[in-house]
Amino acid sequence: MPKAIWNGAVLAESDRCEVVEGNQYFPPEALNMDYFKPSNTTSTCGWKGLANYYSLDVDGQQNKDAAWYYAAPKEAASNIKGYVAFWRGVTVEA
Repeated sequence: MPKAIWNGAVLAESDRCEVVEGNQYFPPEALNMDYFKPSNTTSTCGWKGLANYYSLDVDGQQNKDAAWYYAAPKEAASNIKGYVAFWRGVTVEA
């Protein structure tokens, strides 16, 4: 079962992930929201749409904008609406 880990904490774990462009996208209910802090950062993907970000806070350590999601993706990416993916040092184990 895919699992996202950073700084020794399990951020998310689910057997219902979607894989897009090599990234595991975790469903919202799989997230341990204790570690997630909303960010004002956004970016745009040509085919997925506007991405929003979360920063992570684990045991006082912060990882800015290390998770992203599409709250209202374009039709081609509708399967990942609200799902969260990771980067910036977050390990995703399959």
